[in-house]
Amino acid sequence: MNVKLNRRRFIKGVIASGIAAGTIGHGNAAAGGARPAEAVDRLLSLNINGRTRRVDVLPQETLAHTLRYKLGLTGTKLGCNRGECGACTVLIDDVPHYACSMLTHNARGKTVLTVEGLQQADGTLHPVQQAFVDELAPQCGFCTPGQIMATVGLLRVNPKPTREQARHSLSGNLCRCGAYDHYLNAVMRASGQAT
Repeated sequence: MNVKLNRRRFIKGVIASGIAAGTIGHGNAAAGGARPAEAVDRLLSLNINGRTRRVDVLPQETLAHTLRYKLGLTGTKLGCNRGECGACTVLIDDVPHYACSMLTHNARGKTVLTVEGLQQADGTLHPVQQAFVDELAPQCGFCTPGQIMATVGLLRVNPKPTREQARHSLSGNLCRCGAYDHYLNAVMRASGQAT
């Protein structure tokens, strides 16, 4: 059997083997009947993009890591990995959050929406995604998913923001290409205020 090994398949294999190795010896930890006070449930059910997803999560694991490397939702980018660039922005209960700054365990019982969850089942783009395309907003595209999610979050609480309100709302999302005006044009278009 000739299985083509690509980068994604290799990384998934490494992660899976790490999980398997990490669980060896833990199965008997509670065999004595008592569970350590610091024990944390590792198998979580998360509401991601309207679906319940079961995933094995380490206690210190960030939501960005879980989304990308365990659930395959690679639209959530890891840029700075310390809550400064906004590339990992997702909506949690309709509020924009940096997924790299939130432990996955803290997402239990909440609704998580990633950029993959915006597109309709028939492939139709969300109005914000379409506005970003129409305005040629992305340059390299690395920050685009975070910019889109921040915009969706803004428009849910303020459907007709001024350009200055949009600028303030997206200020936590950095663009290394400097395409800020294009992104603001896309926000205005998505809100029906294109000039």
